[in-house]
Amino acid sequence: MSRIGKLPIRIPDSVQVEINGSEVTVKGPKGEMKRQFSPDIIITQEDGMLLVKRNSDLAPVRALHGTTRALLFNMVTGVSTGFTTELEVDGVGYRVEMEGEKLVLFVGYSHPFKIDPPKGVHFEIDSKTHLVKINGSDKEVIGQLANDIIKIRPPEPYLGKGIRYKGQKIRRKAGKAGKAKA
Repeated sequence: MSRIGKLPIRIPDSVQVEINGSEVTVKGPKGEMKRQFSPDIIITQEDGMLLVKRNSDLAPVRALHGTTRALLFNMVTGVSTGFTTELEVDGVGYRVEMEGEKLVLFVGYSHPFKIDPPKGVHFEIDSKTHLVKINGSDKEVIGQLANDIIKIRPPEPYLGKGIRYKGQKIRRKAGKAGKAKA
């Protein structure tokens, strides 16, 4: 039995869950999410808790057990409290601005990058610390968007400048002068 899959998911009072076969709809103050799951996984709602069980011990079904529970937990958490990912923009002359709902990145290219937020996602910036906060209810969308933003200017190992997750450590290389001394 999956250690994660057998854990029940507590449903907050502000969240409503509808189970229609293998389709689950979760509604809360931050929005609504709907997802289709495998018919091999049984999802039930009892006493304000969601329970995930499997009807077979085949390897592919066992693999889906914990994944299904984690996805359901993220749906419930997303519509009740939401998720936030923070990115740091570090470099001389690098800056971030808001243009309406769009995020505008000036990161050393000849042109700025303008990023439209997907539905249900919004940006917040702190221009003094060059911090970008991505807020929303869908953890997958936020993670993918953060990864796409980092790909615009990934952190480089010599000076450490670029876009990275807040608190991420960059392995630094010595460069030419450092190699000559060694």
